[in-house]
Amino acid sequence: SNVKLENKLKNRQFKQQSTAKKQRKEQRKLRQAISDVSQKAPKPLEHYKTKPEDEEDEEFLESLPTDMMEEDDLEEIRAMAQKASFITRDLSSSAPVHAKKRKSDQPLEKYEKMPRKMQQSDEKELIHLLPIKDKSGLIPQSMEKPEEQTESLLNLNPEEQLKLRSQKLMEKKLRIAALGSAILADPTCNIKKLKELRAMLMETDSCVAVTVRKLVMVSLMEIFKDIVPSYRIRPLTEAEKAVKVKKETKQLREFEEGLVSQYKFYLENLEQTIRDWKQKKQKGSQAVSLSCYKGLAEVAIRCMCELLVALPHFNFHNNITVVVVSFMNEPVKKVSEMCCEAVRKLLKQDKLGQASLATVRVISGLVKSRNYKIKPAVLDTLLSLRIKEVEVKKDSEDLAPKQKFMNFKEKKKNLSRMQRKVSITFYTLFPSSCDLSHKESLHCILTAFHILSGQGDVLNIDPLKFYTHLYKTLLVLHAGASNTDMTIVLKCLDVMLTKRRKQVNLHRALAFLKRLATLALHVMPDSCVGILAANRTLIHTFPKCDILLDNDMQGSGVYLPELDEPEYCNPQNTCLWELHTLKRHYHPMVKKYASHLLAGAPSEGSGALSIDLSRRAPSQLFEDYSVKDMTFNPPVMGPPSKKKVTSLQS
Repeated sequence: SNVKLENKLKNRQFKQQSTAKKQRKEQRKLRQAISDVSQKAPKPLEHYKTKPEDEEDEEFLESLPTDMMEEDDLEEIRAMAQKASFITRDLSSSAPVHAKKRKSDQPLEKYEKMPRKMQQSDEKELIHLLPIKDKSGLIPQSMEKPEEQTESLLNLNPEEQLKLRSQKLMEKKLRIAALGSAILADPTCNIKKLKELRAMLMETDSCVAVTVRKLVMVSLMEIFKDIVPSYRIRPLTEAEKAVKVKKETKQLREFEEGLVSQYKFYLENLEQTIRDWKQKKQKGSQAVSLSCYKGLAEVAIRCMCELLVALPHFNFHNNITVVVVSFMNEPVKKVSEMCCEAVRKLLKQDKLGQASLATVRVISGLVKSRNYKIKPAVLDTLLSLRIKEVEVKKDSEDLAPKQKFMNFKEKKKNLSRMQRKVSITFYTLFPSSCDLSHKESLHCILTAFHILSGQGDVLNIDPLKFYTHLYKTLLVLHAGASNTDMTIVLKCLDVMLTKRRKQVNLHRALAFLKRLATLALHVMPDSCVGILAANRTLIHTFPKCDILLDNDMQGSGVYLPELDEPEYCNPQNTCLWELHTLKRHYHPMVKKYASHLLAGAPSEGSGALSIDLSRRAPSQLFEDYSVKDMTFNPPVMGPPSKKKVTSLQS
């Protein structure tokens, strides 16, 4: 077999070589013939003679009647001989000799000598239609997209321009409405119309481009909110694609695949519009000027915010979250407020915790990336977290069997979704180093203990630093400072001391009781009433605090009022002498509470308060006796008259 194959190859090579020799021989004969013709030409044409390229070609056209040829024909032959295409028998660039006319009959000769350019026709955009089914199968159908006839606006007056714009805009609105109605009427069958509607996001008619793009953005947003299912769509595996399914199942899969694809493209278009605005780039045609990109970007961000709140369960929600959160700290106030409001709505309505957990993580990353230099409104959104609504008992019971055998790291790994959200929130609100005012620090303390009072007990945080900071901050308040800060102080005392009574020792409670009594001498009457009410609650919560109503020493050491450590200031060696001063206060409620505390804060008897006063919280009493209108509440009695004084002296 190998021998036969070699013989076949040799025969094929021999045939190819012989064919090539014949072709070369014919070419040499042709060149020689042309050379002979040029040698027998008349004398006036001697300067057209060319030297033969091969001296071996001398056997062709000897019988050619050169005496009957005219000078034009001879000149044409010589010119053709100079062309390689003619010699190599490539006649694509040379016409046959018999088709050549005389110069007198060639009025377009000068155009023929110019190089010809191939006219390339632009490919027209096709619109894919529904296929037609016959016996042979499916036949795809398509049509060319009709070209919009753009009329020049330069030759029209302002009234005509406005009329033309209104007409075009109405046509676009009707088209958007027709596509939207068809999709909403039957989303499964008309899912492909989403692509046609989304193509209008790239409207190129400068007369209506900005308005049409805004309308399409909002229309698509509302359509997706209506047709998106109540579950996340996952891609099919190869095994699932290979399984033969029913017609209805196949149609549903095609709808879901098309919906996810168009939703993704829509979000990418919105994000690209926002990115172009931030980067000040003008993409595509000049239909939309750079000055209009801000309005387009604001509409795109609004659509993102709507989808963030409306579709937290659907695909690409985390991508939307990243975009919206990144603009919460935007310098443009309108954009920042829009994004913050959307995040607040999401955190308030989220019941499962998955969307809010992802949002808190992104906010935490934003805060850390900006080195904690962000707008207060960004952190205010975290107040909408539903941390207080978590069922603490249920979660603690679930973790109870495992807590005996888990250390801190293992416990942290087994946190629930809400517990992880609490942890991320804590480390977002309380960085390692930051400079805050006393009001901001009070807000941080209050937030910290709201977190630690619930499931935050798994955090490795020592609350002693917060007690020390609050103890030190109390003396910063006075009658000349803002009186509204007292509301935060009273809330902090309730969360840190009353509700955490089991974690607070007696020395700490005594120290706060004494410092609050000292603070009551320096504040406005309404704040003084709130502080005395808080001290009453402390005496009831820690009954042994009544030792401060006695003058006897309770241990070694001396009370150190200037020390900022409540644990080591020896509060047991002092007494509440401030109550005797407050007992002679000009405000009637301050006098009443001071006398009540001096009597030991009894719940019944001669020194007890009325039921109405005893049931009010300290913060509520502060609001009830507020002096924000610069009037005493209740009115204060004036000084005694001179006549009464004279009578007393007599």
